[in-house]
Amino acid sequence: MSNDLRERILTEALGDIPYGGFSQAVLNRAAEKLGASPADMKAAFPNGPASLVEAFSEWADARVAEKMKAFRDAPMRERVAEAVRARIEALAEHKDAARRAAAFLAMPMHAPLGAKLLYRAVDAMWHAAGDKATDFSFYTKRATLGAVYGATMLYWLADSSEGNSATWAFLDNRVQEVMHIEKWRKSAENLASHIPDPFEVLGAIRSGMRKPT
Repeated sequence: MSNDLRERILTEALGDIPYGGFSQAVLNRAAEKLGASPADMKAAFPNGPASLVEAFSEWADARVAEKMKAFRDAPMRERVAEAVRARIEALAEHKDAARRAAAFLAMPMHAPLGAKLLYRAVDAMWHAAGDKATDFSFYTKRATLGAVYGATMLYWLADSSEGNSATWAFLDNRVQEVMHIEKWRKSAENLASHIPDPFEVLGAIRSGMRKPT
């Protein structure tokens, strides 16, 4: 019940958020229009406006997963770029609300929530792109894509080009840079696997220098 109510209230609130922001007043108006009780509201939005921002972010994440089904067979570079693009396009019809959310999360008191939602968004994008990493690269990939997504979001929020063409060009350049880094990392790992352990080499040298008894 609370999840369904959460989505319905978010949908109702999205029209007011550009003017009233992610505020308790906007949340209360949406609840009143839907006839939600205070108890239901507390269950659906336990942290008030912060929970409303979280619901907005989760709504965008869900749309990324849905759209990415059409790119399952594409090269990984394309899938990563499309995942970022899918999330931004999900927010496009509510760009003013996205600006408000960014401003809300930029406040020092909301920094932990901002970090949590960014991690969830990036994790959702990697999963939607088909990444199945479980080693250390799991974390490095998410940190790297987090930087790409964050930079692209900021660029998009200020972009006035037709069809967001400037944003997509910016995104393509950032993803290309990331893929070069990833390629270099894998090359470095392969090279390292063929380099003898220096401690083993040193041990062999020492053994060879010992005089036979």
